[in-house]
Amino acid sequence: MPIRDLLLILVVCLVWAGNFLASAYALEEVPAFEFTALRMVILALVLAPFLKAPPKGQWRRLLAVALCNNVFHFGLSFWALKLAGDLSSVAIVAQSYVPMASLLAWAVLGERFGWRTGSAIAVSFTGVLVIGFDPTVMQQPASLLLMLVSAGFLALGTVLMRRLVGLNMVSQQGWSSIIAVGPLVALSLLFEPGALAALPEASWVVWAGVLYSAVFSSLLGHGLYYVLVQRHEIAQLTPWLLLTPVLAVILGIVVWGDQPGPQLWVGGVMVLGGVLIIALRALARSRSLPVPPTREI
Repeated sequence: MPIRDLLLILVVCLVWAGNFLASAYALEEVPAFEFTALRMVILALVLAPFLKAPPKGQWRRLLAVALCNNVFHFGLSFWALKLAGDLSSVAIVAQSYVPMASLLAWAVLGERFGWRTGSAIAVSFTGVLVIGFDPTVMQQPASLLLMLVSAGFLALGTVLMRRLVGLNMVSQQGWSSIIAVGPLVALSLLFEPGALAALPEASWVVWAGVLYSAVFSSLLGHGLYYVLVQRHEIAQLTPWLLLTPVLAVILGIVVWGDQPGPQLWVGGVMVLGGVLIIALRALARSRSLPVPPTREI
């Protein structure tokens, strides 16, 4: 990969890692579904002039993708971040969507994987269990559960996206944001009574967090990633994306004040190590490298 593209993917990872920190500060004042709804409103307004109608037969799948990714994944992940006492555990456990997506692709799409990938999936999930015994995480176990459910929705949305055709990144992101606004507002009214009425009193920290999440994380981060996808295989980019949780952990320690215990370090290495192996095996398959024969599951 050229140095130019390595620098671009570093920018993507930095922007996405920074989103954990910026969102955490904003979520100290506003609840999760409201925060997510504000993010989607900004994205919808910015991208609306550039949208193209999806091809016939794609609306149902687009609706499902929007609900999985933009409503339940983002909404629950921000809820988990709000409850958590740290950034590190949330950033690491979020990566569990990768082994979940592999399992869903096997169950739903009939994709096969060898025993090495299966072992990596098992190691990743075991790592999540180890993280669960970290003292900080044990103070808010609901945060870990919410992030796992959030990762499950992202994994499902990722699998559904594989059969979504005829939409570029801008249209897909724009329509998904528009679709998500209504359900997110409804969820906020249901689970966060009084949140919308109190919004005018929100400080600049909230609006800075929302703008960062929408403009930098979504528009800049996903925009640059889309450029990279046009130049390189997704399987080649995936291992580099593991820099995101690593950078988020660093930001958590340096800025947020995280103090990861040994359980989080060990579990984090297991989760990210498993994800890395899955990504490398996918890269090997995509390039048809001569890998040792595996027993298909």
